[in-house]
Amino acid sequence: MVGKIPNENNMNVHFIAIGGSAMHNLAIALSRKGMNVTGSDDEIFEPSRTRLDRQGILPKQIGWDENRISEELDAVILGMHARENNPELLKAKELNIPVYSYPEYLYEQSKTKKRIVIGGSHGKTTITSMLLHAINELGIDVDYMVGAQLEGYDCMVKITDEADIMILEGDEYLSSPIDRRPKFHLYNPDVAIISGIAWDHINVFPTFENYVLQFEEFCKVIEPNGTLIYNTEDVEVNKLGIEYSDTLNCVPYFTPDYEVTQEGTRLSFGGNKYELKIFGAHNLQNLIGAMRLGESIGIENDVFLNAMKSFTGAGKRLQKVTEKDRFVMYKDFAHSPSKLKATTKAVKDQYKDRKLVACMELHTFSSLKKEFLEQYVGAMDAADQAVVYYSPEVVQHKKLAPISKELVLNGFGGNVKVMNETAEVLEFIRSQEMSNAVLLMMSSGNFDGIDYDELGEEISKL
Repeated sequence: MVGKIPNENNMNVHFIAIGGSAMHNLAIALSRKGMNVTGSDDEIFEPSRTRLDRQGILPKQIGWDENRISEELDAVILGMHARENNPELLKAKELNIPVYSYPEYLYEQSKTKKRIVIGGSHGKTTITSMLLHAINELGIDVDYMVGAQLEGYDCMVKITDEADIMILEGDEYLSSPIDRRPKFHLYNPDVAIISGIAWDHINVFPTFENYVLQFEEFCKVIEPNGTLIYNTEDVEVNKLGIEYSDTLNCVPYFTPDYEVTQEGTRLSFGGNKYELKIFGAHNLQNLIGAMRLGESIGIENDVFLNAMKSFTGAGKRLQKVTEKDRFVMYKDFAHSPSKLKATTKAVKDQYKDRKLVACMELHTFSSLKKEFLEQYVGAMDAADQAVVYYSPEVVQHKKLAPISKELVLNGFGGNVKVMNETAEVLEFIRSQEMSNAVLLMMSSGNFDGIDYDELGEEISKL
């Protein structure tokens, strides 16, 4: 990055790789703020295409073109999808136009605000969603950036001149092709939370120790006298909370007392009980973390928890697909070992008297790497029937070494059925007695095209 962003909103900003899930949201937000936004990409899929078109900033032609870069541009924002030799990037450098990564630009737009950053290997989107839900219920004006699509929002980035607070979901992945720093190292939070540390992104962080180091560096960039909210039930996070207690305002949190109810959960806190629609120990742990973030902007605990009575969950995070008679189906984004274990256990705890059929897809780079598979041992033990699916074609596409069914079976501890074909997964599900059961589908993909809504309707009628 070079130079500073001018203060005026009527700027000319160009996005290289505008079609990305995060990039297109930022582009829309800046356009709404009054900036002149242009962009380019070599492929733009839905829903990015429709959203950009609706805002009037969809590139007229697909592909890279250095002629789009001129001295009239005030800034270029570079997405991860682009490469270092991108012709538009090279032209921008040649003309000395300031080039920013996505997180750098978010920081520049929020550096006069109070920045709240949600970090952790898991729970980031849920905590962010919970905090925003309470804020919306209470009518508090904030700016935000969320990494996933949440229900009720048409854009997951909001940047204004009026809001004094910026809420940022703090991803630990790399910032851009020319900036190898994790995104959350660039936000310099006034208030930060770390929900948990479980090895991920093995292609970037080759060892667990290297991965943990990124969260240590995150603590170091919290503003002086800032606040670190930390999960005491996570061993590595608790170490950081203790380590930084002399230099930061360190606020611990942990899973509260609760009871399972037919509608969800009855939470006990501060001598009061709260009827909630969410369930699962990890969800309630996230809720208390979000509540502590609320404290940092003046929301009282009782006010926050009452606001959360209407919260039904974050998008694709334990999202109910179908419920009829004695059958219910959920979909979830769980893909890492810790998320998989927590989600499977949460559903089984909620439906103790029902058979749990859990299916998960190995889809990410880390999960498909044979060196990482042993991290999944016992991850689906809570399920009565467990299926692990992976596509050999996806493994090949990611240029990884082939993995066998036996390797996956050994990684999970031998308590799962391993499948390579979507049709085989569907056949197995249809063969199960589902008159008193829960079907849980977990993936960061979609099992190569399974329509969850159609599947839920079909199974509920069997």
